[in-house]
Amino acid sequence: MEETISKSFIEHIIDKDIQEGRTSTVITRFPPEPNGYLHIGHAKAITTNYTIAEKYNGLFNLRFDDTDPSKEKIEFVESIKEDVAWLGANYEDRVFFASSYFEQLYDSAIELIKRGKAYVCDLTPEQMREYRGTLTEPGKESPYRSRSVEENLDLFERMKNGEFPDGTKILRAKIDMASPNMNMRDPGIYRISHMEHYAAGDKWCVYPLYDFAHPIEDAIEGVSHSLCGLEFEDHRPLYDWVLEALEWKNPPRQVEFAELSLSHTILGKRRIRPLVEEGLIDGWDDPRLATIRGLRRRGYTKESIRKFFEMVGLSKSKSKVDIAMLEHALREDLKLKVPRIMAVIDPLKITITNYDPDKVEYLPAVNNTENEELGSHDIPFTREIYIEREDFMEVPPNKKYRRLSPGVEVRLMHAYFVRCEEVIKDENGQVIELKCTYDPATKSGSGFSERKPKGTIHWVSASRGVPAEIHMYDRLFVEAKDSEDSTLVFNENSKLVYPKAMIEPIVSEYHVEDKFQFVRHGYFNIDPKETTDSKLVLNLAVSLKSSYK
Repeated sequence: MEETISKSFIEHIIDKDIQEGRTSTVITRFPPEPNGYLHIGHAKAITTNYTIAEKYNGLFNLRFDDTDPSKEKIEFVESIKEDVAWLGANYEDRVFFASSYFEQLYDSAIELIKRGKAYVCDLTPEQMREYRGTLTEPGKESPYRSRSVEENLDLFERMKNGEFPDGTKILRAKIDMASPNMNMRDPGIYRISHMEHYAAGDKWCVYPLYDFAHPIEDAIEGVSHSLCGLEFEDHRPLYDWVLEALEWKNPPRQVEFAELSLSHTILGKRRIRPLVEEGLIDGWDDPRLATIRGLRRRGYTKESIRKFFEMVGLSKSKSKVDIAMLEHALREDLKLKVPRIMAVIDPLKITITNYDPDKVEYLPAVNNTENEELGSHDIPFTREIYIEREDFMEVPPNKKYRRLSPGVEVRLMHAYFVRCEEVIKDENGQVIELKCTYDPATKSGSGFSERKPKGTIHWVSASRGVPAEIHMYDRLFVEAKDSEDSTLVFNENSKLVYPKAMIEPIVSEYHVEDKFQFVRHGYFNIDPKETTDSKLVLNLAVSLKSSYK
């Protein structure tokens, strides 16, 4: 019996289009506006469009919808190119720009005027809102709707030539002011803007609006299926109207899928910007954000992100996805890929008084117990080591305490049993050092020991370890279950910095964006932004414990 492969609703639509001869070559696109950095919601759109094209041996285009000169910058163009490529969406040499089509878009607007389907309107923005009506009441026709074709052509050309101030006139599509769909009530399609465009310079004084430009751009590029978020569903009638009004042959089909909504974070640029401006986060690439750059700094891999989207699937229904699912996808991706090493984040010094102060012993450790191909490495053991401060307690709370305390013996991972003999404190009563002894007969791997230690703790050599700064991250917002975004509360403990961490020396053999599993702590990524030749910074990518069910 053949295995049945489940298909998404989008694939069923494409299959039908191919069978009916509507589509021969599947061409999809990702059309970002270059006015900010991409987030994981964009990553879903990128992955969806790319993987669909890939499944049908089609083409995937990257197109910049750069029709608003007030917000767009070349730096965003370059960052978006890099992010799309990093996600593994291969657009080859198919990089397009709406600004390259400005002449065709302008000609299309002229054609609509000639066909009596567009007019120049002098209503102010406030008046347009008043004339638009409501969801329950139809709009009113503009007093300028009946202008002749000749007058509209003259006014539109003068708009293009810069004769009128911003906001004094707008070119509108002539559709239906009584339509139940507000987007069809004579929407604006060209606006005046006396701003220099980052790519087109100062050639234009008018720029097309997105809902007019987008379907024409798709048609010019031969896009077969315009896959977009569900927020564009109400805009589809306008998308289709533009192409029908221009009598475009074999027009693209717009298909919507549910956009991504993720718990404990925010995605929109308008909501992230205040956090940046108020200094609550460190910028658009802050590892607590779900921007692609933030996720990359945090330690997410493109494979984990794509796996997450496979888990979420494609649907037409809106729903909020628990961020625990994204974290689970990362754990599953990294668990067989990265070495497992020891790092002490909040160090407490131990001096092993009966160990030779000049001796350095190298102890073997397997890099990943679940993947032998990652090999092994040697860990230097010396008289002075560091353990986690939380792994010592002078007065344990109960007999079940399984870490180090005075007179108690524990195993040092991969090494020996040690016993705490003396506690050294500073003038404030803070524990600053432990004096311990070790038993050379209890070397790890040397055979059976009759004594059973209280527990096993990790450690790092004080003289051979590598100093580092560790950033421990938690979720950006505290969120009650099933809450709306408006109830999100900023998590004051979403970032904790440990400037005096110590890590096994093997970490010095790696490079930025390399990842590790730190024993007991989680998975960490070498920060590509803050790491320098003199300073090593690692970010917590994800903890070991999963709350995903």
